[in-house]
Amino acid sequence: MIHKSYETAEIHALIAHRFPMLLVDRIDVLEPGQHVIGVKTLSASEWWAEAVDGAFPFALVIEALAQTSGGLIDGLTDSADGTVAYFMAANRVRFRNTAYAGDRLTLDITLRQWRRGVCRTRGVASVGSGSIVATAELVTIVRASA
Repeated sequence: MIHKSYETAEIHALIAHRFPMLLVDRIDVLEPGQHVIGVKTLSASEWWAEAVDGAFPFALVIEALAQTSGGLIDGLTDSADGTVAYFMAANRVRFRNTAYAGDRLTLDITLRQWRRGVCRTRGVASVGSGSIVATAELVTIVRASA
């Protein structure tokens, strides 16, 4: 059951990224503060496609996972207003398959630990019928902005 969905305009309120570096089209909150799923439809007309013959670069997959983790903020803090998340680390990163233009990248983020403003998550990026592109453990620092 989806509790909330963030489209592009709402995602802009969660994270500071804008086109062309916004790498998630939609975020669905399955369990507030616990589990979110993001979606990115890869297009051949995007800025990265020509340089790498249509293969979505692995570094951008990790960035897309990190951006998707921003959907957890609203469920972790009292109010997402004025809250800023800083992506700090990607650990145990594993690249498995390649995603290509035309694929729909599914970004699954699950909270592993939340303590004193440090958010540790597990991310899995997949395409198609579950073919895993990459997995990673992500660390994000969440602070109230001044």
